[in-house]
Amino acid sequence: MKRTIRTTLLTTGALIAALGVPTTAAHADAPAPRIDLRVLIVSDGGPSTDAIAAELDAAGTPYTEIDLARADRSVIDADYLADTVDGRERARFQAVVLPNDNPFPADSPEMAALVAYEQAYDIPQVDAYTYARPEAGLQYPVYGGYSGSVDGARAEVTEAGRSGPFGYLEGAVPFEDNSPTVGESYAYLSTPVAGADFTPYVEAPIPGTARRGSLVGEYRHDGRRELVVTFVYNRYQQQFRLLARGIVQWMTGGVHLGASRNYFAVHVDDVFAADDRWNPALNCTPGDVDCTDPNATPDPIRMTPADVDHATAWQREHDFTLDLAYNGAGSVDHREDNNGADPLADRFVAERGAFRWINHTYTHAFLGCEQDTTVVPWRCATDADGGTKWVGRDDLSDEIAHNRVWGRIAGLPLDDGELVTGEHSGLRVLPQQPADNPNLTLALADNGITWLASDNSREPGQRQVGAATTVPRHPMNIFYNAGRAAEQVDEYNWIYTSRAQGGSGICEDNPATTTCLAAPLDTATGYTEHIVPLERQIALGHVLANDPKPHFIHQSNLAEDRIAYPVLDGVLQTYDALFAENTPVVNPRMKDIGSELRRRAAWHSAVQSGQVTAYRIGGTVTVEGPDGVAVPATMPEGTTRAGSPFGEAYAGERSGWTSSVTAPLTLTLPPSAAPSTATDAVGSAPATGPAPGTRVPEGVAEPVSPAAGN
Repeated sequence: MKRTIRTTLLTTGALIAALGVPTTAAHADAPAPRIDLRVLIVSDGGPSTDAIAAELDAAGTPYTEIDLARADRSVIDADYLADTVDGRERARFQAVVLPNDNPFPADSPEMAALVAYEQAYDIPQVDAYTYARPEAGLQYPVYGGYSGSVDGARAEVTEAGRSGPFGYLEGAVPFEDNSPTVGESYAYLSTPVAGADFTPYVEAPIPGTARRGSLVGEYRHDGRRELVVTFVYNRYQQQFRLLARGIVQWMTGGVHLGASRNYFAVHVDDVFAADDRWNPALNCTPGDVDCTDPNATPDPIRMTPADVDHATAWQREHDFTLDLAYNGAGSVDHREDNNGADPLADRFVAERGAFRWINHTYTHAFLGCEQDTTVVPWRCATDADGGTKWVGRDDLSDEIAHNRVWGRIAGLPLDDGELVTGEHSGLRVLPQQPADNPNLTLALADNGITWLASDNSREPGQRQVGAATTVPRHPMNIFYNAGRAAEQVDEYNWIYTSRAQGGSGICEDNPATTTCLAAPLDTATGYTEHIVPLERQIALGHVLANDPKPHFIHQSNLAEDRIAYPVLDGVLQTYDALFAENTPVVNPRMKDIGSELRRRAAWHSAVQSGQVTAYRIGGTVTVEGPDGVAVPATMPEGTTRAGSPFGEAYAGERSGWTSSVTAPLTLTLPPSAAPSTATDAVGSAPATGPAPGTRVPEGVAEPVSPAAGN
């Protein structure tokens, strides 16, 4: 799809008075205006404005979106943008996001209203994706620039970007190139027009030259500030995820509601137990209820003391802590079979303080319905009346309590409120068990469980299960039944190739599956060359998306070939190469993740229902919200609340949650956070670019661009 960017040349000198928007100069002696902490997004349905909206939504930053395609949309005029509250001028939006530098028809009164509004209140404008042209402070690409694919390009944050809104990045901004047959990123690379007040923040090499062209830069003109972005993107692409924080920081001046972090937590399930192994000849897992072949002999995978030593050394190297979900019966059974010896448990207990520990039930029993395994796939057993037979409350409670006692005797540092059930059982699982085990809420209450793990691939939303709240976990596609790379690849091939290629045909039956293979992977190289890069990319995407949900793997993946480490290394090493020291990975434990998700849900509900009012007057920020709802905010360094520093330092700013408020929250900004002043006086002529009516130079193509790729 190609989208035309319309050129509208405006004379702004007389527009302010004509539209009734006050100018800064005309009100020099008036009280400082009130600037509401809300962003206006004007969307044309393209992926770039959608990506910025998604970034704001994830952080909890209020915004209003106007869809230009809707006939019933609000009209943007002076009254829509500004008014007066209690005798003080109010700007209703702290920033404006447009799909390009001017998405309106020629001589549009709406664009004129936005120009006047931005000039009057020093409101910044983000051009989410625009053509490089003099109206945006850049030369047409035909004059020594470039228009085309930037798949696989390595962009760099400039010195101005690192000292400004992108100071949380180390420097490199690599563009994805996931497929040689799919165009993923299109860009216009160009240099500033001579005399333009244009500061590039992110640049990339212009092909065929020794010069670099701007991809993101600030253009100051006519008393206005624009962030000019000249590459297309969607919300999932790594290049956008890297730059999203800086785009928001630039347009809000680092003063906005909402907060974000880069989170990464990894749960390792089944510690002390032994996981069943995939059998390449049978294409099933002996020991699993669905592997009924008479020749299916279990061949379990279990860690060794050397694997514990490797894990502790790996944690020290990466300054990262794994969460170990343990099953005490695994050690008890091992000792019974080995004359009381269990070197693995002994080593783990000796190193127990190096890890975080989570109750994973004693035997890893299935805690939902009673399973009828006489059929494949299994089904829920029923009583004589056809009702579902459920695992009882006492059995559920014993699994939880017995494992907790075992862990306490072993001296494991537990949080008694956290629980991961075996296979997330007890919770509903489709298609066999469409409802939770009704005894689950009772057993959770019996044991004081407040945080219960769930499978994000089944239930991405957090929900209440009695007194407990779920914590959705991302499953990594590193299989529980694989200790060796070749086993992982063989099972991967079975799942993701067609029947004609020797696979299960799952992809044929489910066309929406995105990891299907065109051909089987080589068992010797497929893990390193295909699975590891893909899983690294998926997990890193979660990290960069302000997503605190933990990932989970299994103890088998830390044994034998230790196949989890290449993926974990890839995530952390790539992250370290991309981000500055002021933006570390946040590695929370399960209960803190649950609290974060729950606070976000309460805040999002308050914002969506119009219960939050926030504004800035000079150097003071005021936030009013419902009683009992914590407030997330991001502010510049030096911001205080009641004389004490606000929030925590992260990514060059102060951010975090306030405690639940019962009165308006007041924050005091540092003097350095005073509103910026654009370089050109209000109403002055453009610094550069063609005068009104100037024709596009002959030979310059109509400004068009494709939509973002995958």
